[in-house]
Amino acid sequence: MKVKPVILCGGSGTRLFPDFKKSPLKQFIDFGGWTLFGETLDRIKSPLFDSPIISTNKNYEKLVRRILKNKKIKRFKIILEPFKKNTAPAIISSTLNADIKIDQPILFLPSDHYLPEKYKFNQILKSNLSNLNDNNIFIFGIKPRNPSSDFGYLLNKKITKNINRVIKFIEKPNLKKAKKVIENKGCWNSGIVLARKDSIINNTKIIQKNLFRSCLDATIKSKSKNNTINLDKKSFKRIKAISFDYAILEKAKEINSIILNLTWSDLGSWKEIFNIIKSKTTQAYIKKNTYYRPWGNYKNFFKGDNFLLKELTINKKSSISLQKHHYRAEHWTVVGGKPKITVGTKVFFKKLNEHVFIPRGSIHRIENIYKEPVKIIEAQLGSILKETDIVRYQDVYGRVK
Repeated sequence: MKVKPVILCGGSGTRLFPDFKKSPLKQFIDFGGWTLFGETLDRIKSPLFDSPIISTNKNYEKLVRRILKNKKIKRFKIILEPFKKNTAPAIISSTLNADIKIDQPILFLPSDHYLPEKYKFNQILKSNLSNLNDNNIFIFGIKPRNPSSDFGYLLNKKITKNINRVIKFIEKPNLKKAKKVIENKGCWNSGIVLARKDSIINNTKIIQKNLFRSCLDATIKSKSKNNTINLDKKSFKRIKAISFDYAILEKAKEINSIILNLTWSDLGSWKEIFNIIKSKTTQAYIKKNTYYRPWGNYKNFFKGDNFLLKELTINKKSSISLQKHHYRAEHWTVVGGKPKITVGTKVFFKKLNEHVFIPRGSIHRIENIYKEPVKIIEAQLGSILKETDIVRYQDVYGRVK
């Protein structure tokens, strides 16, 4: 029996675009000819998979259809949620779709993850299908590259040669706790879930009776046209917003993990996005797009709709001007050195991997008082992303007008 892929395509985009009233979703951002949603669709182009179900809402339906068309996927179903209610209602409502056979395996995939080794992933998935039953649920863990506070973690216990039981879910810990979790052989929680339809139904009926009834009601009363299902608005409104991890996985008795040693990221930070783009960028392009300033240099790596990714290098005993921007906000992530940073009236130091958000209109500056160069990934976010959008207040190189 083929695996039914359910692609979860909701969200709000506020992690990457906190200063935007209408935030673009990262799964739809065009990174120079590819999108994360498109990459997810490529992952299920295999005889292993049945036609996909896309769980999303009316705001993103046109984008979803456009990318499906570009990827030449003709057989699919779109389930439209009338409200954003997090992952549990999306997963349960999709599971109840009549197209899915009662004992069919379902793979629930976030649409905004980067997982390029699709052949290896599909081979691992295929080898675990025989372990599924009407009660267990598998979640994919990722072998950590390094301690990170950007991801949730799973602690596991080996049950058999091929099966690990999840004994604890850990929400995004601080770096100190993340190191201890990794020492205890913890792995990152990818959010990718594998289970049979009857297992999702059986667990939800026991653990979340009201949630199950409301999702069932919204499905039964839904309106279908062609390949689109509109879940019932009145029924769906009664559902509380809750994640599938919290609603089901952390409470169910038989949650197992499949540990992947593959390249993976949820691209939840501009640093992660920068690293992926940098890995795809040629040295010739970098050289052509490097600009020198009295304080050091900056490299333009990628310009998308309303965002620009750069890498700043501030030389020793140097600083950029005390400045503000009318049209853009900025994310800074430290990837080298120890910068002294001013934001408004606050002055502070930042260390490796630490992050600063500069709201639109805020006065700010980077200073390097040490000998080691400071390197910062800068994501500019706004409607106008030009070097002319700088108001300087102080500048040691005499550039204040």
